[in-house]
Amino acid sequence: MKKRAGFLLLLVAGWMFVSAQIQSPETFLGYKPGTQYTPHFKIINYFNHVAAASPAMVKLQAYGQTYEGRPLIAAFISSEENINNLEDIRKNNLRLANMAMDKAAPAENAPVIVWLSYNVHGNEASSSEAAMLTLYELVNSSNTKTKEWLKHTVVVIDPCINPDGRDRYVNWFNSIAGKNYNPRLDARERYEPWPGGRTNHYNFDLNRDWAWQTQIESQQRLKLYQQWFPQIHADYHEQDINAPYYFAPAAQPYHEAITPWQRDFQVTIGKNNAAYFDARNWLFFTKEIFDLYYPSYGDTYPLYNGAIGMTYEQGGGPASGLGVYKKEGDTLTLTDRLMHHHTTALSTIETASQNANRLIREFRKFFNDAVSTGTGVYKTYIIKKEEGDAQRMAALTELLDKNNIQYGSAKGNAKGYNYFTGKEEAFTIAEGDIVISNAQPKSTLLSVLFEPTSKLVDSATYDITAWALPYVYGVTAYAVKEKISIAGNYVKEQPLHNAASSTYGYVIPWEGVQSAKAVAQLMQKGVKLRFAAAGFEVNDTRFKAGAIIILKTSNGAFADHLWKLVAECCNQQNLKAYPVSSGFVDKGYDFGSENVKYMKAPKIALVTGEGVNANAAGEVWFFMERELNYPVTLINSGNLNRANWNDIDVLILPDGRYPFLNNKDFSDLKSWISKGGRLIAMENAVAQLAGLEEAGIKFKKDDDDTDKKDLYAALKKFGDHDREFISSSTPGSIYKVQLDNSHPLAFGYPGYYYTLKMDDHVYEFINNGWNVGVIKKDNLVAGFVGSELKKKLNDGLIYGVQDIGSGNIVYMADDVLFRNFWQNGKLMFCNALFLVGQ
Repeated sequence: MKKRAGFLLLLVAGWMFVSAQIQSPETFLGYKPGTQYTPHFKIINYFNHVAAASPAMVKLQAYGQTYEGRPLIAAFISSEENINNLEDIRKNNLRLANMAMDKAAPAENAPVIVWLSYNVHGNEASSSEAAMLTLYELVNSSNTKTKEWLKHTVVVIDPCINPDGRDRYVNWFNSIAGKNYNPRLDARERYEPWPGGRTNHYNFDLNRDWAWQTQIESQQRLKLYQQWFPQIHADYHEQDINAPYYFAPAAQPYHEAITPWQRDFQVTIGKNNAAYFDARNWLFFTKEIFDLYYPSYGDTYPLYNGAIGMTYEQGGGPASGLGVYKKEGDTLTLTDRLMHHHTTALSTIETASQNANRLIREFRKFFNDAVSTGTGVYKTYIIKKEEGDAQRMAALTELLDKNNIQYGSAKGNAKGYNYFTGKEEAFTIAEGDIVISNAQPKSTLLSVLFEPTSKLVDSATYDITAWALPYVYGVTAYAVKEKISIAGNYVKEQPLHNAASSTYGYVIPWEGVQSAKAVAQLMQKGVKLRFAAAGFEVNDTRFKAGAIIILKTSNGAFADHLWKLVAECCNQQNLKAYPVSSGFVDKGYDFGSENVKYMKAPKIALVTGEGVNANAAGEVWFFMERELNYPVTLINSGNLNRANWNDIDVLILPDGRYPFLNNKDFSDLKSWISKGGRLIAMENAVAQLAGLEEAGIKFKKDDDDTDKKDLYAALKKFGDHDREFISSSTPGSIYKVQLDNSHPLAFGYPGYYYTLKMDDHVYEFINNGWNVGVIKKDNLVAGFVGSELKKKLNDGLIYGVQDIGSGNIVYMADDVLFRNFWQNGKLMFCNALFLVGQ
C-alpha cells in the first residue's frame, strides 16, 4: 500500500514539474502579446513547446502545409483521461454522427468537441495571438476553471488556417513599423500593399471555400474536420475599426435547414459571452450583418454538418495595426483585440462544458433524423448521364467525395423537378445515372447544395443566394420528392488506356476541362493542333464543333514518337483519342478545309497589382497554374508600359479598375488588338470598356417611361436607408444565358449556360461583333434579385466577342471562374484562351 502511494506521489510530483515548465506566451516569446505581431513560425514553436511540456493534456497533429510550405497544425487539448482515450472519443463521435465504419453503438456520455479556428483571413491577425493565450490558459495548472471544463470537452485549436496570408501581412507590418505604433488614420501602417494579407497564396478567400475545397489548405483541413465532426465550431475574424465585437446569435436570414436547437443554442452561447463582456464594460452586438445562409463559410458549413457554427468578429482588421484611433477618440490596440477573442474562446468552452449532455444528445438526434427522414422536401437527387457530360459528372462526384456525401445507382421510372426546365417531369433512371438519397448523414448539407430555389426570409444577405450544383456543373438533374432506394454502387468512369498506333491522325472531343488540359499539355510539348469549327462525322462517330484534331502533317519532327506522346497525354486526362485513317470525313468539312482551324499556342499575360480585384486575379492565376498547367505571365498594371507586347498574344483583365482604360490610352491597346492581340475583359473591366467612346460595347439603357415614374420616389424613410439598395441589387443569383454555340466561345456547350450574376451590369447587343451569351426575359433561375434590377436584367449581352482588325476583345461580364467552384464556366474560359480568334 505504501509502495502504491509513493508511486502516485511521484506521478503527481512529476506532473507538477512538467507543468511548471510550461511558459506563458509572454515568457516564451520575450514580449507581451499585443505589443507586436508574432510571425507564424513562432506561433508554431509555442504550440510545440506547450505540447512537449504538457503531453498529458495536449496532442499536436500536423495536417498539411500551405502552397508556400508553411505547416498547418491542430492542437487537441483536454483532461489527461480524455487525451489517453482520444482515438476512442473520435471514433465514438463518428458513431454519434452515423458515419463510423463499424456498427458499434455510440456512447452519449461523451465529451463535447469544441473546434476553434483562427486567422482564416491572414490580415485579421489578432486571433492567432489570442490562440496562444487560450492554449496557455487551458493547460495552466493554476486555472481551476479550465481544468474542470476539460473533463467534459475536447478543445481543438487551429491557430492559423491561413499562414501564407498572415505572414504576408505580419512581415509587411513588422518591416515598416516604427519603435512606437502610430495611431493616426493617415499613417502608412494603415495601408498594406496589394494584394494584402487577407487571402492565401493564390488570393483565395479561404472562409468562402469550406464546401468547395478548391484550395489545398481547405482540402487538408476538411479532411481532418470530417474525421471528427465537432459539436461546436467557432471561426475568428475582424471587421471595421469602429465596430464593437460581434458574436452569436446571427442575423437573418437563417437557412431553413438550420434546426431550432441550433438557433436556440446560439443564443445560449451569446448570453454567456455577453455576461463576460458586460462585466468588463466591453461593447458588443448580435443579430446583425452576419447571416447564416451561404453554405461555404466557417459558421454555416459546420451548421449544415450538425454543429453549432459561429462567427466571432472583432473590430480592427489590417488597418488597425498595433493601435489606431477610433471615431470616438479612444485607441483600439492589438491587446484589446486579442483579449476580446480570448474571452469568447474561454466562454464558448465553458458553455459547452456546462451543456455537454444536451449538446451530445442533440448532435445525435441531428444525424439520426438525417438518416431516417432526411432534410427538406426532396428525398432523392438524380444526375442524368448525358452525351458529352462525362467530365462534368466526374468533377461533381469529386466534390461529393470531398464532402463525404454518399451516392449510388438505381433503375426505374420517376417524376421530379427538372432543374433546366423548372418543371415537374417524368423521366427514366438509367445505367450510368448518379442517384443521391437524402436519407444519409450528410442529408442537410446535401439538401442545401442541391436546393433548386432559395428561400429567403430576409433579402439583406452577406453573400450569394444561389449555388445549386446542377447549375454549377452544367449537368442534367432532377430533384424527386419520393425516396428512391439505392440499388448499387455508382461505377465511375474507368481509367482509359489509349494505345499508340501509327495512323493519319487522332480526334479528341472538346467536352470539358480535361480536354483543355490535354490541349495545354500537348501545346507545351510542341505538338501542332487543329480544331473543327463545325461538327463532323467520321467512322460512324459524331464530333461536335471544337473537337481537337492532331495530324501527322506538320508534326513530322516527332517522327514515330508522336502518337505515343498523344496517347500519354490523353491517358493522364482520362480522355479517349479516336484514331482516323484519312482526312476525308463522312459528314462535315474535311481536315484540309478552312473550317478546320490551326491552333497557335498563345503567350498569355494576366494583369495584377493595384486596382485589380485580388480574388479575381487569383482565380485566373490558380486555374492557369494549378488546373490547366499552362504558363501565364503576371504583369502589374503599373508595369504594362514596360511589357514586350510582341511576346503577348492574350491579355487578361480580371475584375478591377484600370487607369489605362480611358479614351486617351485605349487607342494604344486597340492598336495591339488590331494586329492580332486578344483581350479578355472580365466583370468590371467590361464595365470600364463600356464607358469608352471607341469600345464596341455599351451599357444597356434603362427603360425611361416618364408617365409611369413615381413622383414621390424621393420621399424615403430614414429607417430604411440600409435597405434601399436592395431593390436595385443582387448579392449573387443564377440566370439562364442563351448561347450561340456555333461560336468558338461557346464550343462544348448546349444552347444555354447558367451564369452567376453578381452585379447590375448588362449590355446592349453588339452590332459589330458576336452576341454569344445573352439574357432574355424571365431568365432568372434561382437566388434573390431586387425588384428594380429584375426589370433591367433582360434582353442584354453577358458574353460576347468583338473583332478588331486581326484580333478581338472577349467580353465576360460575369465571372466564369467564380471562387474556382463554378465548374461549368471553366470551359468557356478555355475557349477564350485557345479557340476564339484562331
